[in-house]
Amino acid sequence: MKNLFLSLMLALCAIAAPAQDATTWKTLEKPLNFYLCNDLGRNGYYDQKPIAETMGRMAEAIDIEFVVAAGDVHHFEGVRSTSDPLWMTNYELIYSHPDLMLPWYAICGNHEYRGNTQAVVDYTQVSARWNVPARYYTKVMEEDGTTLRLVMIDTSPLLEKYRKDTEKYPDACKQDWQKQLAWIDSVLTAAREDWVLVVGHHPIYADTDKSESERTDMQKNVDSILRRHKNVDMYLCGHIHNFQHIRKPDSSIDYVVNSSGSLSRPDVKAVDGTVFCSGLSGFSLITVDKKELDLHMMDKDGKVLHTIKRTK
Repeated sequence: MKNLFLSLMLALCAIAAPAQDATTWKTLEKPLNFYLCNDLGRNGYYDQKPIAETMGRMAEAIDIEFVVAAGDVHHFEGVRSTSDPLWMTNYELIYSHPDLMLPWYAICGNHEYRGNTQAVVDYTQVSARWNVPARYYTKVMEEDGTTLRLVMIDTSPLLEKYRKDTEKYPDACKQDWQKQLAWIDSVLTAAREDWVLVVGHHPIYADTDKSESERTDMQKNVDSILRRHKNVDMYLCGHIHNFQHIRKPDSSIDYVVNSSGSLSRPDVKAVDGTVFCSGLSGFSLITVDKKELDLHMMDKDGKVLHTIKRTK
């Protein structure tokens, strides 16, 4: 009888858990809310499907407006075309919750550059929720008088190692990377929104065993531009497969590495400027109003690991 009572109590707790989570999640909501995710495409394996389910359940509680996908939606060799089955197994059938039928604003990661990068843009004409008008672009969101600008950049061609590796990344050397840098500068010069977020795939600062040239190229080519403009609030990226929040003493920008939405790399340590780091997989929830922008790093179960607050 005691065992039966214990089993019933555990079952009731399991049923009640999502509602309790929903109540907690609801407290995070602001007028404008969206997700940041990246390094996804594992055909649903590892943590991809559980994280997608958590994102869906959270979107039942919070009014999520859109999703930002910071590259590597497709591992490992990108996609071959707009009809590649990977669009189904990496994306459409995984993020299938009704409350994830939202605009997705994406960019290419290095894995997309191993395949047909133009197909990533052209899929916009196939999927009602996929919104990639170009390899790099800007988008302004407005809600209840609050404005936010996303500056979505294409980082692989900005790195010399990719431009030189014409066999593995044949499309990277074909892009006019200096034209893109001029475009970034012009967009930030004209930006007058309450909040400005620049989104790329590769980190500017991070703990990683990947080639140091990746970060030095990003610092030279991108960060030098971002620092000239005092309106940039955050630089958001992926690529490293773990969470990192870095703040440099000579910069007002929060540098955010978002973890993988499928398979993380747990070995991560603090570097110069590290505020927080975690080797867990997950995604981020960004909530915005006129006076405050919060980025919540979430684990696969929707628990807040770290919050970055910016205020006006």
